[in-house]
Amino acid sequence: MTPGEAFSTGLRAVMPLLLGVAPFGVIYGVVALQSGIPAVAAMAMSTIVFAGSAQFLLAQLVGAGAPILLTAGAVGLINLRHALYSASVAPLLARLPQRWKILLAYLLTDEAYAAAIPHLLADAGGRQPANAHWILFGSGAGLWCGWQISTLAGVLVGTRLPADMELDFALPLTFIAIVVPMISTRALFAAAIAASATAVALAALPYKLGLFLGALAGLAVGSALGRRPA
Repeated sequence: MTPGEAFSTGLRAVMPLLLGVAPFGVIYGVVALQSGIPAVAAMAMSTIVFAGSAQFLLAQLVGAGAPILLTAGAVGLINLRHALYSASVAPLLARLPQRWKILLAYLLTDEAYAAAIPHLLADAGGRQPANAHWILFGSGAGLWCGWQISTLAGVLVGTRLPADMELDFALPLTFIAIVVPMISTRALFAAAIAASATAVALAALPYKLGLFLGALAGLAVGSALGRRPA
């Protein structure tokens, strides 16, 4: 597989996921403006942070007037899952130059990983695909372009909407649509119930702290059940 073929493979694999990413990005752009974030800063966040869930959380914390340290810590915590993706693909990328590792680390997101990983696994003979990093680059680049375009659309739409228009309901609906199809085991189901119940019970805490405690509860329950024998 040539680099061009590998890039095309990754790009084609991520295309179906853009159907769900596009509305997500549009809603983020609108919510960011409603939280008081300038349009240029909202776009810069999509370029620099490039993590939808973290950007939504950051926008909400900015709107709530949360301290800078808490905001930075929250964004870092919610992005820790990317370390698991990195560990998964690290053996394939170990011999790459540093510039490639930096680029792919930047582009490694949930959807890019999900699209690329089936093509990165070894075949029945134990052979790894040639130019595997180009597959990951293709899926990441496709997602990056889609996210920037959808965010820009959201920013442009948001400038034309009433400032008091409530769109916060769209965020949990979007995450529900992403998460529910992924719940395929008892441990994942229990983790989802624990996280959502904790977050709802602690919704009154300031600075959205209930979300973090809910995430921790979900991780604890899922990890505990995941270690038990079936």
